[in-house]
Order: sequence, then C-alpha cells, then structure tokens
Amino acid sequence: MELPPALRSAVDRALSGRRAADLAAAAAALSQRYRDEQRDGTLYIQNDDDALAYLAVRLPATYAAVRASFAAIAEARPDFAPTTALDIGSGPGTALWAAVDCWPALAEALLIEASPLFRVCGEALAHEASLPRATWRTADVATAAIDGPPRDLVTLAYVLNELAPEVRPALLQRLWQTTADTLLIVEPGTPAGWARIIAARATLIEAGAHVLAPCPHAHMCPLEHVPEKCRPVFRKGHAPAATPSDWCHFAVRVARSRLHRLAKEAELSWEDEKFSYLAVSRRPATAAAARVIGRPRKASGRVTLKLCRPDGSAGEQLFSRRDGQAFKRAWRSDWGAAV
Repeated sequence: MELPPALRSAVDRALSGRRAADLAAAAAALSQRYRDEQRDGTLYIQNDDDALAYLAVRLPATYAAVRASFAAIAEARPDFAPTTALDIGSGPGTALWAAVDCWPALAEALLIEASPLFRVCGEALAHEASLPRATWRTADVATAAIDGPPRDLVTLAYVLNELAPEVRPALLQRLWQTTADTLLIVEPGTPAGWARIIAARATLIEAGAHVLAPCPHAHMCPLEHVPEKCRPVFRKGHAPAATPSDWCHFAVRVARSRLHRLAKEAELSWEDEKFSYLAVSRRPATAAAARVIGRPRKASGRVTLKLCRPDGSAGEQLFSRRDGQAFKRAWRSDWGAAV
C-alpha cells in the first residue's frame, strides 16, 4: 500500500535535509520503545528526531493498517459515509489521512494527542492538503474531555498498548458513548495486541456494540480456546512472557520510500505490517461472511483457507477445482478478506 501522494510529499518535505544515519539511529531507538511497550508515563516521542523518525518508518505502516481496517468497514457497511470524526491518540494525524482517503465526504474532525511535537508535526503535514476542518487538542488521551456531540467515526489506533491496563476499560466506555456510528480500534499484530483487542471486544459487546469486522460473529473468539499454559502472561510494561498457539491478526504490505529504507537500514522496497483490529457499530451490518484469518496456502488446483465463520467456529477449509465458483473465490481471496 502506498501513501496518498499529498501525504507522501508532505512527509518528504518534513524529512528533507535530514541525514539518513541520524534518522536510522532515532528510528532504532523509537522502534525499541514501541516493542518494549513502555508504560512508565514517558511519551514515546521525546524530541524532534523521534517525530521525524516516526514519519519515516512508522507513519507508512500505521497508515496502511488503519486504511486496511477502514476498507473492511466499508465492505461490511457500504452505506456508511461519515462526515464527523474523532481520533484519540492521533499522532501526526495518520488515521485522519486514511479516513479521508476512504470517505472523501468527511468534513470535520477532532484530534486528541498527548505529544505537542506530534501535534505540530501533524498540523504541518496537513497545511497544504485538502483535509477536513480539524481541531487539534494536546491532552492526556486517557482522561481528555471530549466536547461536542457524538462523532460518526471514532478511531483509537496503536494507543491501548501505550496505556496502563487499569485505564483502558473506562476509556473504551467513554469512546463508545461519543460514537454516533462506528468505532475502530487497531493494535500491533502481536499476541499482546490481540489480547487487548479481545478485552476491548468483550467490553464493547457488553455495552451493546455490533461487531462489523474482522469477526463475522459476536460469539467468543474461537482462538481463545488455547491451553492455559499458552495464554498471554503479562509482565509489567512488557509483551507477553508466553505466546498463544494462535491469535487473530492480519498483514498489509507497505511500500517503502528511499528514506524509509535508509532509516530502517533495509534493502527491500516493501515491508509487511502485522496488526489486529476491531470495528464495532451502533448499527448491525448485513449477514457476515467468513473471514480469512491466515495466509492462504495454494497448490496446483487447490487452496486451503483458514476461516473464522459466522457460527463462531474457526478452522481450515480446502477448496479444489471441483468446487467451481467457490474455488475461484477462494483462490482470489487474501489474508483478511471476507469470503
């Protein structure tokens, strides 16, 4: 997935003149903070170098994951056309760019971000772009007051991982109260990220939310049925000490710019961003199809899909040429698709 041309140009201007070695050093330190999931009260973005490193290496991946999640919402609810948005933990406005790309009629947005550096960076990126009227607020995302009426679209992307577990349920309740239609949560595609999504899913279903994606049902996640010894065990401020045998996550291919490759000291022109997500709405979607929850395995004349099904079950299904149109649809399907 490519960044929109206007966003790519804005990022390139922001990074212009920066030494690749400086970007690489800042990017490595920033990536380590994200991997460690530090929750000591320190903002991940501590200086201008961190903000620029984020633009170089994390913004493209975050944009791609959020945009792919929006595509799943649009598929589940083709009638959904938001005009107002709220983004909590907005960073430099990444989710707003993705939302406008998916729903061009979006007209107004409130963005709440804890880092003043990110706010300045986001306002600079949007300066010459055709984005909706955006109001930025620098505040603690866990406790910030949310003014005005509920918004059509509410997003919380790569934020729960930065918050202490005890503050997450209250934040989710507040966000659901300010959601007029659809709420999207995106987390890293790790066992810990999936565990946070599962917890949020239970909270929101109990509050009356309808699941749009990726789940084709509101039953207990079938991937939760793993041995106790394989369940995530959290250590303070870190990823799980134990890894579940399976967890729900997806991948989107991200195009790397020249500076992106230099900042990550990488050779490939692409990378795969793995993410977990949950989209819920106050309105139910049409009858859900099964969801492909793993990379398809293809061989001559056959394809095996790992599916999460509307009845709440999950498992592999083999399609061969004798299945006709079902085989053709399965062959064309990709990880994350509804079939």
